[in-house]
Amino acid sequence: MNPWRLRLLCRLEALGTVRAVAQAVHMSPSSVSQQLAVLESETGTRLLERTGRRVRLTSAGLILARRSRALLEQMDGIEAELRGFGQEPAGLVRLGTFQSAIHTMAVPAVRRLAHAHPHLRVEVVQLEPHESLPALRGGDVDLAITTTDFGELALGEDLDLVALAQDPVLLVLPPWHPAAGRGPVDLAACAQDPWTLDMPHTYMAGLALRLCRQARFEPRVVARFGNYLMTLQHVEAGLSIALLPGLAVDARYRVATRELAAPLTRTITAATRRGAPPGAAVRAVLDALRRVAAPDAPDAPDGEGGAGGGAG
Repeated sequence: MNPWRLRLLCRLEALGTVRAVAQAVHMSPSSVSQQLAVLESETGTRLLERTGRRVRLTSAGLILARRSRALLEQMDGIEAELRGFGQEPAGLVRLGTFQSAIHTMAVPAVRRLAHAHPHLRVEVVQLEPHESLPALRGGDVDLAITTTDFGELALGEDLDLVALAQDPVLLVLPPWHPAAGRGPVDLAACAQDPWTLDMPHTYMAGLALRLCRQARFEPRVVARFGNYLMTLQHVEAGLSIALLPGLAVDARYRVATRELAAPLTRTITAATRRGAPPGAAVRAVLDALRRVAAPDAPDAPDGEGGAGGGAG
């Protein structure tokens, strides 16, 4: 079937008359009718029927027009994507990301892009994963760094996901803490310690509470910070212990880190909207994030990844 003739059929369904289709595509009505007759021959199916001086789509014609519309949109997207490979990335890309990925992934990627693509601007917005995916779906951001391990997030077929890195959740302790010199730590051994937690209703606050409760104790919370550097400073001063993602542990602070006896690792993932293919600017940001997250890994094809089910 010729895609151009399928477009004529779709226009006929939308506009209602051959004359209106002819005006829209700058052809004569007889030429449009001739091309639709050829389409009937290509499909071996009666697509049109006459009612007086007008024609209308048969049931088969309606089905073909409606199915073809989705197919033609995909073809348009493929063509746009291929054209984009020759374009210089430019314009604004809004990147939503959780806190610990800002200085470890987002900032190095933006620095790299500033040299490689001077006409590209990246706006970095700090968002918890439960905020970033709705923002992505609503068009408030163009790309989101999230994790597929956050079970309360609604990840569906409308998203394309690309794995960037693995990030362990670590117990963070003052250097002189009794557990600082050992191997993996059972959280039950920390039941009497003071704890710093993230702000309420955030991923890490919920995760820390869940893990402590699984170890059969309620943590004694002495501080809550929405900034990981403040948490590290509090732990360094010997005032508390904390659970943090590995990306959040800044080497400038004198703290000890230990893996958990029951290891916990999250997958850091980049998410884009599925449907229209990402433009050259979004692809450039995604490629920069891949290179920052795994500098020694071979480049993955654009768009690699799939929807899965999962933070800050």
